Amino acid sequence: MDNTRRFFIKAVASSTLLGGALVGCKSAPLVDMLSSPVRSDDWKMADAIKSSIKVPSFPDKTFNIIDFGANGDNKTNNTVAINNAIKSCNAQGGGQVIIPQGQFITGAIHLLSNVNLHLVEGAILSFSTSPEDYLPAVFTRWEGLEMMGYSPLIYAFEQENIAITGKGILEGNANNTTWWPWKGKHKEAHWELLTDNNGQIIEQKTARDKLMRDAEQHIPVEQRIYADGAYLRPPFIQPYRCNNVLIEGITIKNSPFWLVNPVLCNSVTVCDVTFSSHGPNSDGCDPESCNHVHIKNCVFDTGDDCIAIKSGRNADGRRVNTASQNIVIENCHMKEGHGGVVIGSEISGGVNNVFVQNCTMDSPHLERAIRIKTNSVRGGLIEHIRIRNIEVGTVKNAIVINFYYEEGDAGQFDPIVRDIKIDNLHCKNVLSKALYLNGFARDPIKDITLTNSHFDQVGDESIVNHVTNFTIDNVTLNKQPMSLAKITQLKVVNE
Repeated sequence: MDNTRRFFIKAVASSTLLGGALVGCKSAPLVDMLSSPVRSDDWKMADAIKSSIKVPSFPDKTFNIIDFGANGDNKTNNTVAINNAIKSCNAQGGGQVIIPQGQFITGAIHLLSNVNLHLVEGAILSFSTSPEDYLPAVFTRWEGLEMMGYSPLIYAFEQENIAITGKGILEGNANNTTWWPWKGKHKEAHWELLTDNNGQIIEQKTARDKLMRDAEQHIPVEQRIYADGAYLRPPFIQPYRCNNVLIEGITIKNSPFWLVNPVLCNSVTVCDVTFSSHGPNSDGCDPESCNHVHIKNCVFDTGDDCIAIKSGRNADGRRVNTASQNIVIENCHMKEGHGGVVIGSEISGGVNNVFVQNCTMDSPHLERAIRIKTNSVRGGLIEHIRIRNIEVGTVKNAIVINFYYEEGDAGQFDPIVRDIKIDNLHCKNVLSKALYLNGFARDPIKDITLTNSHFDQVGDESIVNHVTNFTIDNVTLNKQPMSLAKITQLKVVNE
């Protein structure tokens, strides 16, 4: 059985849920593909994935938060009113909870099944920066580790058919005096360190380190209490173990942490969203251990990775053991961010069947256009990645696959990275390296194909280290044909 057929069979197998039901209502194309001769065009599978995703729909009923006592005067705390509107909508079978024009201050919002939180144009949901407004603690994931922590600003747990839509703004109000300083000392910090009432510096490192130890020691999640006083910033939007999720049209600004982080969800659509946040760890969209995800027509203006596909960290990721898979990313513009499309670094559950096409990236601060980051502590099986038609303006390093990220080669869980095809990637101004591929000698990166791609104004020599079955066809470097013989370096370089 060849690799392509295994690829398709695995996709069909991974699309099943408990009880054997396929995700969504249009899963037949995947089965049809197996009953016909194997196609050489892998992108047919991307179409099948998209058609199998169920986009939620809602009854034609509206619940205006004003009718529940909300006031858009930018003074009133509307947390109770908004959540009461959501509860009422859910209890009556679902519909739209309307956020009208105005600036509505709120704390944590918890979505329920069959509810579409709809922000009309001119509506602003302005989130409190008081940590107590995100208590009590909820079951969440933070940097790939499960715990009881502050509620995400918008949270849903084990719900179905939920949405956040409209042309309004979600304003997180994080800045150099609120939320972001909890990061502590940071190379890109523009804030003064904060202190508590006892004069102790407020920072996340102490709790972060302890949470990592708890996870490695298999402390039960319900005993990992990291809310009040732990200083682990909440993500903005986190649906957790949800089915049929839609986030569409809105603008998300100034998040405490990651902006959109669906975890262990099935059938997720993120489209026409503007991500705008330049704080530490301001990742735009991070699907984590999710199955069937479509990210399209979005604009990313972020302080960290634009899109980072994740699947849990270290022992905790291996315990949950759920890959991110069947993901299509298309027609997005990465205006600002550290990484364009990234896989990792919380990657222990693995990633497979990812399709990226027709995206643009351009920023002097863009460190990597395409990146896979892992190590022998995190591990993970990463395979079947297809990327095509990517236009990049200025970038530091164009394509990076690195087995020496952060901890480096310090563990017993060698990653497996294989079957990656990149076609028609054009980078106009590469400040450093076109390629930085750094595997292990005992465990090389495998089966990489790069075709019809061009890297211009390249500043430094590429590194291709411990890669097997690397195919290059019609690739130029500074207008000259790229030669593997000239760029291979027989040394390990940590970066």
